[in-house]
Amino acid sequence: MAIWGKIFGGVAGFAMGGPMGAALGTALGHAADKGTLLNPPAGGWSDRFSARTNPDPAGAATFMAAKLAAAMGKKEQLYGLSSVILCAKLAKCDAPVNRREINAFKARFRVPDENMRELGRLFDMSRQRTDDFEGFARELGNAYATEKQPLEDLMGVLFGIARADLAPDEPLTKEELHFLQRVHALFGLSRGAWERAEQGRARPSMMEDDAYVIMGIESSASNEEIRAHWKMLVRQYHPDVMTARNAPPAEIEAASAKISRINAAWDVIKRDRGL
Repeated sequence: MAIWGKIFGGVAGFAMGGPMGAALGTALGHAADKGTLLNPPAGGWSDRFSARTNPDPAGAATFMAAKLAAAMGKKEQLYGLSSVILCAKLAKCDAPVNRREINAFKARFRVPDENMRELGRLFDMSRQRTDDFEGFARELGNAYATEKQPLEDLMGVLFGIARADLAPDEPLTKEELHFLQRVHALFGLSRGAWERAEQGRARPSMMEDDAYVIMGIESSASNEEIRAHWKMLVRQYHPDVMTARNAPPAEIEAASAKISRINAAWDVIKRDRGL
């Protein structure tokens, strides 16, 4: 098996796991070696694969590995595969990858020594082109649509790599900024998640999605609707209001705890929306 076969035999096996993944990886690598991946089926590999107009065996094979992992519900494998790929493409998007960016990548991924060579090959292969990154970000965003914390963690890693070769007060390049903004959008993350990743801050004790659940309102509601809803909840659960209703002490205590959580959720939403 030639070079692509060796690489993608492991890539698809990593993406899917088990004998089936290894077998598909071998076939995928063989197709990449022969160049037959450049002849996609009718309709192309994907309606959203932006690099179809200029395909290559490496990009097509890696994208297929990610699609296989997503289709089979292998979220953790998809996350690991796509994280390496996105980090590599970000590092290359504005200029040749430098040692500081590579060191920043290694510092954030704890990989066993026996797997470092394969990881390095995947990183090196992924940085050969950067115009196809959105497909991988979209797959990852869809897979983790209801579980945003891993996506926010990855945004923090990407920011760390982007800043690795910059002076403390030096801004990101326009290419890096565009890359990060597109990934953030495709991940479906909040404004607060962007600010935390940009500033290297830890996640809050209450995430934005949880805040909307506590408030009992959809995140798609307007600022005015959310503010009015918060005021209604305050009128309903404020201890003074409960006391005026002659509510029993146990209900007043429960309402006091509830209004504290409602106000904390409102504070999170306000920060996220810049209110």
